[in-house]
Amino acid sequence: MNPSVEMLWPLCGIMRIARMVRGDIIGYAEAVRIMSKLRDERIDDLIPDTVLFLEHPEIVTMGPRARKEGVTAEGYSTVDVDRGGGLTWHGPGQIVVYPIIKWDKAERGVPQIVSRIEDWVISALHDCGIDGERDDAMMGVWVDGHKVCSVGLSFRHWVSKHGLSINIETPGDRVEDLECCGLEAGVTTSLHKLGHTHDLEGRIIDRRRISEALVHTAPEAIGRVLSSSESWSVIE
Repeated sequence: MNPSVEMLWPLCGIMRIARMVRGDIIGYAEAVRIMSKLRDERIDDLIPDTVLFLEHPEIVTMGPRARKEGVTAEGYSTVDVDRGGGLTWHGPGQIVVYPIIKWDKAERGVPQIVSRIEDWVISALHDCGIDGERDDAMMGVWVDGHKVCSVGLSFRHWVSKHGLSINIETPGDRVEDLECCGLEAGVTTSLHKLGHTHDLEGRIIDRRRISEALVHTAPEAIGRVLSSSESWSVIE
């Protein structure tokens, strides 16, 4: 085992340490391949909990609900996925986070884990001076009456795959033109289009700022301290 990975196994008090891996722009098929590999390794306890931070080229993912309801996305490249939920846009100006986590017995329950992920996003947004909230009828996080974050997970032996995406500064109306997750076009949007361009200290809200906020709020929200980030090459 890689010595740097071994160092992540001990608990910090009662807090687990998760390996953080940053990618730049990663194709969706490649990300799924890596997620599946890491999930299998986490099931077998070959690696610690691992959280991926990245961005995808434009793609629309179609969950089982979208396929069942016959939802289409004309003018977009699409791919079927095995996570919960409906239709989700991915692309430039969005941060995607995939927590490959083995959830403890006390943490288990799909609704409970989804709520923890939503709380994580809400806490991160609050760190940036933005008030986010959840909708009990739908997974995700909302700001000013608009959906800015999608959440969709799948599980095997209580190890999670897939995760969340936050729309920060997305191009044109590529998000707004879609009827994401059964919502009317225009309901799903990005933080910048809602006027949330800077945090309380005047820093621009971008992938870096949201990443910092997620790292800062992870211990309380998901019970994991995220380690110093490693490059994508360590998991390829």
